[in-house]
Amino acid sequence: MSPHVHSEADAPIDVLEALLDGRSSCRAFLPDPVPRAHIDRILAVAQRTMSGCNSQPWQVEITSGEGTEHFREVMYAAASSGRPQVNDFPQPREYRGVHRARRRDCGFLLYNSLGIERGDRAKYAKQSLENYRFFGAPHVAIVHIDEALGVYGAVDCGSYLMNFLLAAQALGVATVPQAALTLYSDVVREHFGLSDDRRLVYGISFGYADRHHKANSFRTSRASIGEVARFHEHAARGHEQSAASVSCAD
Repeated sequence: MSPHVHSEADAPIDVLEALLDGRSSCRAFLPDPVPRAHIDRILAVAQRTMSGCNSQPWQVEITSGEGTEHFREVMYAAASSGRPQVNDFPQPREYRGVHRARRRDCGFLLYNSLGIERGDRAKYAKQSLENYRFFGAPHVAIVHIDEALGVYGAVDCGSYLMNFLLAAQALGVATVPQAALTLYSDVVREHFGLSDDRRLVYGISFGYADRHHKANSFRTSRASIGEVARFHEHAARGHEQSAASVSCAD
């Protein structure tokens, strides 16, 4: 056995797979708060995330108790009022092909679990507004960066997000990442007293899952490795032709 391969009994990859298999985006939470010690540990684990030049671009606002309730009221009022959306990063121009199909499947799984008939736009909109109630979560994390760091800083925050989610899962804490909260970035900045040079990357609502709620009854699928990965074990044909041309020219 290779010295780099762990036995099946203690393989870290098994632990990682179990955390990933067990995690899902929670869309209905119990009101019970997460102990501060657990939140601190989640943040401590996530803080070990790698980042470009070790810049650690993320800053995080965490709400609890009345802080969450007030923020919930503010965000729901903004979203339900028809207020223009202000987003710090461009939204996808469009979802095409398989990406569009996967997105639609995810939405229909949620709507079907809630008994919402396909094409019922009024109920779609009502369910969408639940994002701004944080699905009843007792806590919200808002992650933001210095605008000067741009997309590279946001990409690093993606790694931070995954580590946050896995640390939470390891402690039995449910999560749902929410890009929806960044659609009112101006409202969030004002609420938390953030300066104009801060850019919102995403929000995370978290707490304990209401496992009896229908919105938590489904799981999305994942594409196979064959659909997303290509293996290159020989020189690319174009590269071979280029090298041959150079040889002839010499």
